[in-house]
Amino acid sequence: MTTFLTPVRTWNRALVVCAALMLGLVLISGVGTVVDGRMLLDESVWVKPLKFAFAFGLYAATLAWLLTKLTRGRRLGRWLGTVFAVAATVEVGAITVQAARGTFSHFNADQTDPVTLALVPLLTFGVMVIVIAQLVLAIVVAIQRTGGAALNRAIRSGVALATFGMVVPVFWMVTEIHSRTVTDANGHSVRMYQGHGIGDPDGHGMPLTNWSVTGGDFRVPHFFALHGIQVLLLITAVLAAFAAEHVWLRDEKVRGRLVGSAALGYTGLVAVVTWQAWRGQSLIHPDSATLLALAAVLVLAVATTARVIATAKRATAKRATSEPAMSERTTSGPSTVEPAEDLEPSRPAC
Repeated sequence: MTTFLTPVRTWNRALVVCAALMLGLVLISGVGTVVDGRMLLDESVWVKPLKFAFAFGLYAATLAWLLTKLTRGRRLGRWLGTVFAVAATVEVGAITVQAARGTFSHFNADQTDPVTLALVPLLTFGVMVIVIAQLVLAIVVAIQRTGGAALNRAIRSGVALATFGMVVPVFWMVTEIHSRTVTDANGHSVRMYQGHGIGDPDGHGMPLTNWSVTGGDFRVPHFFALHGIQVLLLITAVLAAFAAEHVWLRDEKVRGRLVGSAALGYTGLVAVVTWQAWRGQSLIHPDSATLLALAAVLVLAVATTARVIATAKRATAKRATSEPAMSERTTSGPSTVEPAEDLEPSRPAC
């Protein structure tokens, strides 16, 4: 557990400030969803800034901690962390401004609104800066040895998943065009060049997430992949805590293999929901092919985990039985201690 307990004062300051600002925005947006009745595509205008603030705040805090683990490329890591923090703050700031104005941020092609015209380039280039910074950070992290096997696998797998999660929406935006006209919260018609839904561009969303229930939605794999690093780090921390009570978990290599199994299963989950969304299928309406793929991922993850646990327990039991035998042979062997000599001086002959 000591590998996780890095003092906050050593974290990247820009990312810490970014995370704090995002936390504040989560609170403000939460209040906004209650007191502001304006709606955009059947959801509160404040839901989008709330979701973005939560996601970026959580990831910025994770990244601020992660950068303290770098053993190589520390200066580059600090610089990239600062770039990421600034770009994320600008991105979410632009989203919040548009939400407060009651109109759309991403995909907004309205050429008559000067504020939108000014903010769209920030939103577009902000995403690109974030993705590029994340890609370089992923490479920097890949060459590190940040600690034991468990933490290394959690960080490397998590950063790879997060990178994939950031690339997914960019890929979707540049490969699909769904031009249409919708109405904003002010009753104005706004031309949009894209949507979140696949098969149904706007979709009819779930509560809070607003993920489409009438088609696929690229925000689903984006969410699961982006937050995979937090899931894997949590698993790593839990395994380290349980090691105090379970002898077979005290081997770092065993915990590393278990984290590897978890990463394998989680990556499979991300692959399945990405495939599901790509086919225009809602997360909550899986077909038999999707369910079969999910079952295969679950079986693979459970099987690899069970094998690691069984092997570790057998090895622990073998060591436990061999140690008493070694101790017994040591204590019951023939004595090699010679009898003490008579140290009393001999008397002179009379």
